[in-house]
Amino acid sequence: MRTRRFHSFNKVALASCLFALSLALAAPRAASAQAEQAQSQSGQQKTDQQKTEQQKPAAAQQADQTDKPAQKSSVPAANGRASSSAPAAQQDGPVVQVNDDDERKPVITHTDLVTFTVTVTDTYGRFVTGLGQNAFTVTDDKVPQEITFFSDEDAPVSLGIVFDVSGSMGGDKINKAREALSKFIETSHARDEYFLIGFNNRAQLLLDHTRDSDALMQKLTFVQTHGQTALYDAVYLGVNKVTRGTHPKKAILLISDGQDNSSRYTFSELRRQLKESDVIIYAIGIVDSNDNSDLGYGGRAILEELAGVSGGKAFFPSTSAEMNDTFERIALELRTQYSIGFRPKNFANDGKWHKLKVKVQPPRGFPRLFVRGREGYFSSDTPKN
Repeated sequence: MRTRRFHSFNKVALASCLFALSLALAAPRAASAQAEQAQSQSGQQKTDQQKTEQQKPAAAQQADQTDKPAQKSSVPAANGRASSSAPAAQQDGPVVQVNDDDERKPVITHTDLVTFTVTVTDTYGRFVTGLGQNAFTVTDDKVPQEITFFSDEDAPVSLGIVFDVSGSMGGDKINKAREALSKFIETSHARDEYFLIGFNNRAQLLLDHTRDSDALMQKLTFVQTHGQTALYDAVYLGVNKVTRGTHPKKAILLISDGQDNSSRYTFSELRRQLKESDVIIYAIGIVDSNDNSDLGYGGRAILEELAGVSGGKAFFPSTSAEMNDTFERIALELRTQYSIGFRPKNFANDGKWHKLKVKVQPPRGFPRLFVRGREGYFSSDTPKN
């Protein structure tokens, strides 16, 4: 009886062991099948999602990308620091989005800043430097203005040298002018930019955009004086070239006797151009001290008018020593000027002429000071954007 029960128990135990073993072997297969099924479903979902993404409009896809959290992937760089390989928009910190339509629109910058330069001298004609912004007051058509830009820096200048090589400059005149011009270059800023224009019957650009002062002087060494005088055309060309110069400060050194008899442009047209530009004219009149003729007086008057309307000055040296001093003085003046800027109150794009008035208050203990600069400016007639 006990033997039968023992055999029955063994059969039951054996069956239980076999059943447990089959369950153990079946579990990995089921897990593997479930994993394969899950992977298949995931792949199907990705495929469906890709199809959906392809069917979405571009704007919706961009919105989805924006809503996704930024991901950052870093790899070690050669210097030991982390080098991010993510796009700039996914870097840590605020993300700025740019509208594609805004990128395609042209950027138009409009400024109503009026800038000009002034020269300050004392009663003895000596240049006064070191004044602060508070020493100056500016009025535009008698309306006080707030100075928003001020500088007394020794800045380089884009300089047009307009040299008269007509027949009236023959003899010793041109030799004296060459010598004085070399003195001017020695005193000038080392980074000055030069344009050389020679004129007789017509104006001609001899050197363009150069800082080589030696090349400039060599150009004038073998020039022969002959022909008539197209002074207005030469100055007109000089203003156009200097306006395109590299430096903000622009000037013209006009060396002539002031006589014009061969220009296409008129004096009125040239005067209008000078009033519209920011180019300063320094005129050196190469005239005979004994020339009291109407032509001699007329030449002086023309040079004085051209220089005055631009905020510059005309000089009429009679000896070689005076000519050297004149050129050196002009070079020094260009290096001791004040640059002033303001934004006019009630600015209007009317293209009208505005009268400028600049005053300077001398520091305590200083004598009276004098200011020389532009008479005014034309407002822009281009609508403000």
